[in-house]
Amino acid sequence: MAINQTEHRPMGKSIKRKEDPRFIRGEGRYIDDISLPGMLYMNIVRSPYAHAKIVSIDTTAAMEVPGVHLIITGEDLAKMNLAWMPTLAGDVQMVLATGKVMFQYQEVAVVVAESREVAMDAAQLVAVEYEALPALVDPFRAMQPDAPVLREDREQKNNHIFHWQVGDKDDTEEMFKSAEVVVKQDVRFQRVHPSPLEPCGCIADFNKTTGKLTWYVTSQAPHAHRTVLAMVSGLPEHMIHVISPDIGGGFGNKVPVYPGYVCAIVASLQLGRPVKWIETRTENIASTGFARDYHMTAEIAANKDGIVQALRVKTLADHGAFDAAADPSKFPAGLFNIVTGSYDFKQAFVEVDGVYTNKAPGGVAYRCSFRVTEAAYLIERTMDVLAQKLNIDAADLRFRNFIKKEQFPYPSPLGWTYDSGDYEQTLKLALDKIGYAELRKEQAEKRARGEYMGIGISTFTEIVGAGPSHTFDIMGIKMFDSAEIRVHPTGKAIVRLGVRHQGQGHETTFAQIVAEELGLSAADILVEEGDTDTAPYGLGTYASRSTPTAGGAAALCARRIREKAKKIAAHLLEVSEDDVEWDGSAFNVKGLPGKSVTMDKVALAAYTNLPEGMEPGLEATYYYDPPNLTFPHGAYICVVDIDNGTGAVKVRRFLAVDDCGTVINPMIVEGQIHGGLTEGFGIAFMQDIPYDEDGNCLAPNWMDYLVPTALETPHWETDRTVTPSPHHPIGAKGVGESPNVGSPQAFVNAVVDALSPLGVTHIDMPIYPWKVWEILRKNGVTE
Repeated sequence: MAINQTEHRPMGKSIKRKEDPRFIRGEGRYIDDISLPGMLYMNIVRSPYAHAKIVSIDTTAAMEVPGVHLIITGEDLAKMNLAWMPTLAGDVQMVLATGKVMFQYQEVAVVVAESREVAMDAAQLVAVEYEALPALVDPFRAMQPDAPVLREDREQKNNHIFHWQVGDKDDTEEMFKSAEVVVKQDVRFQRVHPSPLEPCGCIADFNKTTGKLTWYVTSQAPHAHRTVLAMVSGLPEHMIHVISPDIGGGFGNKVPVYPGYVCAIVASLQLGRPVKWIETRTENIASTGFARDYHMTAEIAANKDGIVQALRVKTLADHGAFDAAADPSKFPAGLFNIVTGSYDFKQAFVEVDGVYTNKAPGGVAYRCSFRVTEAAYLIERTMDVLAQKLNIDAADLRFRNFIKKEQFPYPSPLGWTYDSGDYEQTLKLALDKIGYAELRKEQAEKRARGEYMGIGISTFTEIVGAGPSHTFDIMGIKMFDSAEIRVHPTGKAIVRLGVRHQGQGHETTFAQIVAEELGLSAADILVEEGDTDTAPYGLGTYASRSTPTAGGAAALCARRIREKAKKIAAHLLEVSEDDVEWDGSAFNVKGLPGKSVTMDKVALAAYTNLPEGMEPGLEATYYYDPPNLTFPHGAYICVVDIDNGTGAVKVRRFLAVDDCGTVINPMIVEGQIHGGLTEGFGIAFMQDIPYDEDGNCLAPNWMDYLVPTALETPHWETDRTVTPSPHHPIGAKGVGESPNVGSPQAFVNAVVDALSPLGVTHIDMPIYPWKVWEILRKNGVTE
């Protein structure tokens, strides 16, 4: 059953998702659903140690297992000059360990066999002798001069990866010297993981006859992956065909290139047969791209009325064994310099240092635009610390410091130019809708009775849409995006895009954009992504960039088609092109009501009845290089109640008011917000990937790394304001990341607010019940 929605002018309407019929029936086509003739299966041998020398690897017993075709070690790859691969962050990473292992679960060898089970059994027989080395898991210890050097492969003989700073240091220092009030807060954003429902995997299928490699892969950026693969392998890029089928969630986890991908390709090249690799849940959490792990210190200089003057931030970023982040080249700490948030700071200075430790590599943008979640969390936590110190209501403090709507476009002291926003309007709507004054009254009454109720506020500004190519690139590839549209003779159309969705609803929303621009029905437009042999080149879907970039490309591509269509319409209407105007549904002759022609009639003429000399067909391609990023914002309010006896926190209410500019499909936006809030809830209360002193990962599966289910997830309330982006073709800003960016601090601020009568000013996430219980017990609230 296909969804039949014939409504024209679909922009801003909650039409049903075109992709849902196959998903709700379990008929999506994911990597592990694909089976090719003669396909083999790959399993990875991983290190049990976080840091150890590899004394020897004996594959004899494993090779004797019936059904085993190939075993590859790091030494084998070294002979092919493939032992190391570049990361998107400009570092290099071992594909398979040579010499020593750098983190627990690191890839050491791979076994390729007739079945998945045989490959797993044989992998158990690969005998690796290790000599354990002391593990270095504390990033502060790793920065000390006498710390052991983990990466002997580098010329730089310490564990320091990079130092990045932005802002005016001297002017910021001067403001701090003269400030009436200074607050300082150490904040850690713990190591978390995107943990998509579908782990990573691929099928490499090299055809020895044609010399062409077809690579099915869980990729959020298939074109970029093809380019990287060509650079690593030496295969001609045009002989690599990347297909990214349905993806069961990505959240940044499926942007990097992983060793399993490379090994599957090497195996297929050697054997001439398709090789499938699908990782387990533990492999996904313990070895692929983690997120956050920032140790931050923020200081705010303000006057006694709470008017902020300057911000100073110092951060230590733990990247694990390799810097495998996916940040744009010029931004080793991503877009963390959005850390001034929604506030009119006069000066700011930010420093970030990256460091190696014996942990899994990463630093990916987990449902945020390159370290924006860390920045939003830090500034919103610190603003609450300032409010608490000055005894100013948290909402009032924000109103006093918001960037005013008349200040846009607003140049921030850290180098960005915010496009538009009305922060006061958004927070006022949130306060009114949740009944803020009444909640504060209720809180006062409960406090008088010895009950702990908290109200947390987060007013965040995001930065999305990487990027303008003059500023953003990854491995030298400029960041833009693309669309290709062909209108068929019958007035139906196909849209191909350089991005790749993982559940965002692109097949619906991009159809709505094109339908709106061309006066067609969204039901008559097919959206295709994820095939490098058919889609135009693009940089992929992550960091809320699809709508700001590919959405812009789709709209402008459709307008390019409309320009040609107007000429054909004039020919059909037998008037001058200057006498033809477009009303959103048809081309009309000015001053002659009723004399018009619709796009489907024009489309037929494009193939059958053209003006003399005009090139046949009705299609176009557009590469959109945005002039600026877009800056969504929001105001979130969380209300919590704390159990005095157990420390359990109950989220009683949570309201999210978002402003993502022009809304394409309200239902899909609502779904995006619900999902992101649920992730933020998990981060705030459940999730952390800790390591013991030996570097053992203590949360490598969903028994220890908790993902919220419907049972734990609170009820979400939502609303929105709309301030369109002035530079985007349809005024859209993007929304996918906002709820993850904006929500953790709302939860934490609420808990801290509840416990503030006990002198609490900060609690690091995740806020486990035992942390709250210890505070209550320490203060004599419970025994």
